[in-house]
Parts: sequence; C-alpha cells; structure tokens
Amino acid sequence: MTYACNHGVCFLDCKLLGDKRLAKFKKIYVLGSGAVGCYFGGMLARAHHNVTLIARPERSYSIGAHGLEMHCQTFHEIISIKSSHDISILSDADLILLCVKSPDTEKTIQEVAPILPKEVVILSLQNGVANVEIASHFVSNPIYPAVVYVACGMVGDRVMKHHGRGELLVGSIGRSSSSDLENLDGICELFKSAAVPCECVPEILREMWLKFLVNCSYNAISGIGQIAYGDMVKVPEIVKLIEEITKEFLAVAFHKGLNIAIHDAAEANEAIARTMATQVSSTAQDLARHKKTEIEYLNGYIVKLGKEFRIPTPYNESVYGMVKMLELWSL
Repeated sequence: MTYACNHGVCFLDCKLLGDKRLAKFKKIYVLGSGAVGCYFGGMLARAHHNVTLIARPERSYSIGAHGLEMHCQTFHEIISIKSSHDISILSDADLILLCVKSPDTEKTIQEVAPILPKEVVILSLQNGVANVEIASHFVSNPIYPAVVYVACGMVGDRVMKHHGRGELLVGSIGRSSSSDLENLDGICELFKSAAVPCECVPEILREMWLKFLVNCSYNAISGIGQIAYGDMVKVPEIVKLIEEITKEFLAVAFHKGLNIAIHDAAEANEAIARTMATQVSSTAQDLARHKKTEIEYLNGYIVKLGKEFRIPTPYNESVYGMVKMLELWSL
C-alpha cells in the first residue's frame, strides 16, 4: 500500500530521503558553548546525534564529568554529550554551530580556519547581522545564518535553564545554489529530528533584521535594569523607549534596503515580551558576570550606521552609552 506525502513520493522514499540528508552531518561541533550552544547542541545530543561542545576548560571538564543538565519547559534531564576545549578536533567536522559572541567572531574564525575541512558547513547562531559576512572574509566554507528564537541561560558550568521557545529560521544570504539548498534542507531535517522547529526561509535577511530589531529593543534595557522582558513592558516609559528605538532602527534598516513595516516591527517586539517573559537578555547576563557584551554589534551598530546615513539615533545612542558605562565599570 502506498502512502503519499507532501513531496508526492511514498512514505518509505521520504524516510530514505530524510535519512540521506541527516547522514550528511555525522559529526557536529558547537563552537562557543554558552546557553544557546548548549541548548541546541544538547537537543541534538538528546536525539542521539554525534555532538561535541567546544567550551572553555572549566565548562568542558564539568560537562564531560557530570553531563549537561537541561532544565527545559517540557523535560528535565542530564544529557551525555562530548565536550572539549581543544579546537584541533574540528578537523573532522561535518557541521559547525558557530555560537561565539559577536565580538569574538573574527578572532575565532581566524584561529580555526587552518583546521577546518573544506567541505564543512558552518551555521551561525549568533546575535547581530554582520557575523556571516565577517566569517566569510577568512574561510571559503559555506556559512549560513540562523535566526534564533530561544530564551535560555546557563546556571554555573553545566546547567542550561530554558525559559521559552526554541525555534530556528535558516537561509542563504544572496543567491542560493543547488548545493546551498541541499545543505539547508539537511540542516532543517537534522534539527527537526531533534524536536527543534527549523524552517528554511527565502528572505532570511529580512528575518535576521527583525530578530536584530528585538535584540536592539530589549537587550540593552534589560541589561541596564537587570530586568526580565515581561517586567520591562509593564513600565509605560520603557514601552515608549522601545517604540522610539524601533523608529530609529527602521529608518536605518530602510537605508540598508530592508523595508520593514512599523506594524510588523511592533508585532515582533510584542511577541518577545509575551513568549519570553521571564528571560533576561544576554547583555544583562554578561554584565552580571562582568563580561564584555555584544552592544557594539547591537545598538552600537545602529548608531554607527546612523552616522553613515546621517540619521539621528539619540535613543539607541542613550542605551548604547549606558551599557558601555556599565561594561567599563563591571570589567
């Protein structure tokens, strides 16, 4: 008996096609194992994929000895996953999840470039919109952006606390070749096999800028106040500040060729506060841990582009300046 599927082939053929796509990425490495890297790496390992976390020595030793504890909304488990602080093991990688902080992209890619196999695929799960371009200056491997919607944070070295969501949008910047489409299809199949919603979208640049918008709207303010997203929007003055940051952002985005409607921007902002209410931003987490933030690649990037385009950005400048002050004080 034949069972039709969405591709018009039988169920067995669909399964074989999916298995073939998954087989493309046998060895997966997470380069930069913070909260995002541990969440998605952990989900893949939980589904019995061959995953290795590349992390600083303390985290690598802790996870190697005791496992990665994933405290998620739908499960709480200790996941057995390989970990290392030695980048030389990337020499046999099929897929790398690039999860380092944006300020570390250039240095990290330069360090690993001599090690990477020429066939390895790189997926950037980073904040900001410039990381793929930066990385592409140093390696010729296919590099794709992922728009990441997950609320999570690390508690110590080996506990990943999940606050909400967990989906990915992936795509290719510019024209997509048949090889790009095959890679992206395989990435989607891989994550779906691990219960991670993942969709390949044609207008990935627009989706990247929409995510970039919510980073600019929430991250700095959350960091300044050490406050969760849901609590931020209970303050009318903060809601007004988010609206003004958004207006400046959209003006800059328009000059970059991204025409995002104000109602789409407002909807994206509202969804973050509603679906990630208990999350504090990565900027807040970095400041609390006395670490350098990504603010240069968030509101700082909007300020920089505003100067280039001669667009005033006083609201973005204000939160950017305050985070820089706190960053200087906390380091």
